[in-house]
Amino acid sequence: MSTRKKIMVTLIIILLLLTAGVYGYGAYYFTEHFLPGSMVNGFNCSYMTVSESEDLLTKKVGAYVLAIDTRNNGQESITAEQAGLAYDSDGSVGKLIRDQDRFTWFLAFNQHRNYEVSSSIKYDEKKMEAAISGLKCMQQENMTEPSDAHIEEKDDQFVIIPEQQGNALKTKKTNKDIIDALVTGRTPIDLEADGCYKDPKVYQNDKTLVKNCELINKLTDVVITYDFDDRTETVDRDTIKNWLTTDENGLYILDQKQIEAYISELAAKYDTVGTERTFNTYDGREITVGGGNYGWQIDQKEEVKELTRLIKNEETQVREPVYSHKGLVRKTNDIGYTYIEIDLTAQRMVFYKDGTPIADAQIVSGNPFVPNCATPAGCYTTGEIKSGYTVNGEDYPSAVNYWIPFDENLGINDAPWRTAFGEQLYEFEGTHGSICAPADQMQIIYNNVEKNTPVVIYE
Repeated sequence: MSTRKKIMVTLIIILLLLTAGVYGYGAYYFTEHFLPGSMVNGFNCSYMTVSESEDLLTKKVGAYVLAIDTRNNGQESITAEQAGLAYDSDGSVGKLIRDQDRFTWFLAFNQHRNYEVSSSIKYDEKKMEAAISGLKCMQQENMTEPSDAHIEEKDDQFVIIPEQQGNALKTKKTNKDIIDALVTGRTPIDLEADGCYKDPKVYQNDKTLVKNCELINKLTDVVITYDFDDRTETVDRDTIKNWLTTDENGLYILDQKQIEAYISELAAKYDTVGTERTFNTYDGREITVGGGNYGWQIDQKEEVKELTRLIKNEETQVREPVYSHKGLVRKTNDIGYTYIEIDLTAQRMVFYKDGTPIADAQIVSGNPFVPNCATPAGCYTTGEIKSGYTVNGEDYPSAVNYWIPFDENLGINDAPWRTAFGEQLYEFEGTHGSICAPADQMQIIYNNVEKNTPVVIYE
């Protein structure tokens, strides 16, 4: 081997020995020292021993001040003294040094390791509680609760009012966040970034809220006017908005029960079938007549369907409700001025046409002394008027020239078989309460009466 080669080999060996020595020294050194880039509770403890690190932590903890950033650029603080904060060695620092990978110490120069030894940081619970509860942001009078985005009516339409964040804190979460920061040396902390504030449950871009705003504007953009001749009832925005409920998806729908209740109220107010009426007789008396089948009656089931359909289809209109029974006049006084008046006691019948009596006759009514044959009092409605009709009695059928039915099988007829009327000459029992009148007067009535004309019968 040449001298040059010997020198090269010798240098390499020396270099390897030096490298091994340096490596060995580093491994030994970092057995009792922190590796470079080691941060303990936010303090730089690089190359420090356990005692040196603990001395640093003791000093730093005593001088520690936690800065607390609150919403809207506010800031408060808690000092170590206020919280009764102190370092109390429990072997955590020594364990950190023992657990670090000292054999790769040469790789640690460009690395940063953050350690927390919160178990070594002690605090006075009463002082800590007082320090946190004394913060301005924790005072109830300084807190504004968040409000959800919601729908409000403004300028004849419904709009979404955005949510309000407020500044009310979640007490337990805030306490935990502050204590955690104090014992780990974090500073500052941002309560908003840490999620300590109460949040609204509904935001203005919530899909259900946006859809509901569209729905409520659509469903309430309708005006439906019920025409009762001399009175009206209106279903509009103010009414419909109270009929809304939500389905299983939280979306607005029409509440059928409330619509049914509304139509039921209309019926109670405007239905007249069977109700008592004040009536002025031909001889100037004011009487009360109740019962019978004359009048108006809303078909509630069908009208609920129709009203629901109109609202859903946004159809504004003036309408009459669907009736199951109709009278001749829809006004408050639904008897009006065209009607047949029958006085059973006086056995007299008067027919008024537009307020003028054009027929006046003595009659024969059903026999009140025979069971089920008396003519019933009440206010009735005329049915299909017929000429050349056969009245079916119990004993035999009887042909009449004029037949004006008013209650199922009961009616008014000319009774060609009769020669006398009035003076309590009651009809035979087979007619079951039908009324007979002279043919000449019956002809006048027949020529002028309409279907659904009131027939007022009283004693």
